Amino acid sequence: MDRIPPATRALLIINSLVFFAQQVFGEGWLLDFMLWPVGDWPAGYAEGQLITVGFMPWQLLSYGFIHGGLSHLMFNMLAIYMFGAALEMVWGSRRTMIYVLGCIAGAGLVQLMVATHAVSNGELYPTVGASGGVFGVLLAFGMMFPNRQVMLLIPPIPMKASTLVIVYGVLELLLGVTGTQSGVAHFAHLGGMAAGFLILQNWRGRWPFRRR
Repeated sequence: MDRIPPATRALLIINSLVFFAQQVFGEGWLLDFMLWPVGDWPAGYAEGQLITVGFMPWQLLSYGFIHGGLSHLMFNMLAIYMFGAALEMVWGSRRTMIYVLGCIAGAGLVQLMVATHAVSNGELYPTVGASGGVFGVLLAFGMMFPNRQVMLLIPPIPMKASTLVIVYGVLELLLGVTGTQSGVAHFAHLGGMAAGFLILQNWRGRWPFRRR
């Protein structure tokens, strides 16, 4: 663990601690930290009183540290470890943390619009997980190290990092548009990649930004 860069290590520890607390105390105390659609919505009863939930600004970051299950947590943390640490070696801890949190917030904004629209169709659900930040990290890794060979887990196919980013981006777009694999925030993943792209372009002083 000492060899893992500080920002990457902090992300792994915080997410793991929150997940452990979920298992010990249940998810009820985390309702206000999940990402909810805009509005006031009934979430159940506690001690005979109705509990309502709805969007609050801090949820754009807090939802990214809550996970829906062990496999959800493990997949995201493995990606942060594999790709985030490599970026941190180049960027440093401060820039890496800013980037990951920016991608989580960008993904949250996109998902907020999607989830709020879904309410009009009778679908009410919270969004949790660091996947938006993970997809932003994947994008950055592909742009920083485009020719580095990486290995998919399922199926185990080697490919260039740039190819991996394109494959995941197209796949998420298709799944999101077609509504396949319900329960997964595909547009949030794309939002994380879009936010990451804008952050990188800003740092580089490239379109749509310009250096002063």
